[in-house]
Amino acid sequence: MVVKKEDNSMVRTVGRRKTATARVRLSPGKGIIIINDKPFTEFFPIELWSDKVIAPLKIVSREKDFDISVKIVGGGVNSQAEAVRHGIARALIKWDETLRPILKAEGFLTRDSRGKERKKFGLHKARRAHQWRKR
Repeated sequence: MVVKKEDNSMVRTVGRRKTATARVRLSPGKGIIIINDKPFTEFFPIELWSDKVIAPLKIVSREKDFDISVKIVGGGVNSQAEAVRHGIARALIKWDETLRPILKAEGFLTRDSRGKERKKFGLHKARRAHQWRKR
């Protein structure tokens, strides 16, 4: 079953990575991406991060078709960029189901669930034990 959104409505999705959560709103437009009320190139000044954000759009050749608004909370900058990428990929799937195989093959739909392991009692960190002393 092929589902395409023909009306001018908006799609909302959530992308996550570690402790970063990105709420993504995708609507038809001119290709403007706003993250936390800033242009995405200003929010992610390093090219590696900004490339991660627009990767799903580039893969499906839709860079100039959608306006995207994102609110990010938590995590570090790299983790936030990957959360936005996850959210945009999920929004594109909601918009057009036929894009799923392309985005799935690139790994953009898989949520990276790795997080920080909790500290255990009797240890310095999650796995770091006390230093052994001879005397």
